[in-house]
Amino acid sequence: MSFHATAGGESRTVILCGATSAVAVALGRRLAVRRWRLHLLGRDVGRLEALAADLRVRGAAAVSCSPFDAADIAGIPAAFATAAAMLTPLDGVIVCHGLQPDEDGRLPSPDELRQSIDVNFTSVAILLSLAAERLAGRRGAFLAAVSSVAGERGRQSNFCYGSAKAGLSAWLSGLRNRLQRGGIRVLTIKPGIIDSPMTAGLAVGPKALIAAPDAVAADIERALLRGRDVLYTPWFWRPIMAVIRAIPEPVFKRLRL
Repeated sequence: MSFHATAGGESRTVILCGATSAVAVALGRRLAVRRWRLHLLGRDVGRLEALAADLRVRGAAAVSCSPFDAADIAGIPAAFATAAAMLTPLDGVIVCHGLQPDEDGRLPSPDELRQSIDVNFTSVAILLSLAAERLAGRRGAFLAAVSSVAGERGRQSNFCYGSAKAGLSAWLSGLRNRLQRGGIRVLTIKPGIIDSPMTAGLAVGPKALIAAPDAVAADIERALLRGRDVLYTPWFWRPIMAVIRAIPEPVFKRLRL
């Protein structure tokens, strides 16, 4: 069953976490055109309120917002409870927040490592665990989170970030397996390099591989409506990562990737 089969033309009620990230803004605008009801989560309430106003103009059936700090692990249950109470019944949760430290030529500090794991993995796992409990018995509901192709294999240029995303991808796979009998979909989103504030100033690779946020958002929208399990975006990252995974370790460890 795809989301399209259950909700292709009807409004859905969704929590969008990390709502002011470049991809989330583009995705929110697309969902607003579909007249979905949205609750926005993020650190900067001022930016959230400005985005909410924009999404209302673009056609969203309803938009609300509340603060959420992915680094505040202890505060996540209360933040989720507030969000879930704003728009009911809840149909889905999409998590777009992330943190990519500058790892070029150095090992991360203990604080950087902890923050990367908390923001990129722990916060998402806790939030979606809470959401899965809330959505129990609601067939056709969905959960989605932005992981990364960086989690496909540890590379010296971003293995701090990539290891957290690898854990997230594995966790989402297990969650998908756990929830599929109840009719709840779990989408793992694996983008490559995105032109966004998070990657600004980092040594991220050839310009030909850098995707615009709206192109990634379009892929996510399509994957949600079609009920996909895993999305590589843009598409060419699937064959690229297949090649990288296939390189023997004795060779791979000598490469500068």
